[in-house]
Amino acid sequence: MANDVDYAISAWREDGRWRVEALPPRTHDHLDSLIAALRAHPGEAGTLGLVCVAEEFFLLIRLRGEEVRILVSDLFAAEDYDLGVEALDRLAVPAPDDEDDDEILPAGDLRIVEDLGLRMDELEFILDDQDAWPDEVLVTIAKRVGFGDEFASVVEKLTS
Repeated sequence: MANDVDYAISAWREDGRWRVEALPPRTHDHLDSLIAALRAHPGEAGTLGLVCVAEEFFLLIRLRGEEVRILVSDLFAAEDYDLGVEALDRLAVPAPDDEDDDEILPAGDLRIVEDLGLRMDELEFILDDQDAWPDEVLVTIAKRVGFGDEFASVVEKLTS
């Protein structure tokens, strides 16, 4: 549901500079709507969508041409939200064992931003922080990729 999304932001490089902007709330309802909105910004290295859902988990969505790559920060939390279920279905992730539901377990493409300077092992380390909120992790990822200030500015406008 749209009101489950805290924010959805698009980031792309154009003429060597990062551009960052909020996606309209009408695009938050479904994964396909988010992907369509991200396609409006075909950057030099593709487009990256950063979607924070109910302060529970986030999605990274990376578009390069027709290729769509997705990372879900916490598959257990994602199971409780329509957008998360859509992402897990797209990834063909089987339902996890409920015994481990207090653990944060990412699903999807851990190399999603590797070509942007954030290696898989570094991303795994960031995702392993059990005390970090999803929005804090997104700020860290944005900083490491190179658009932290722009990202923080857009989030501040959305949340204030």
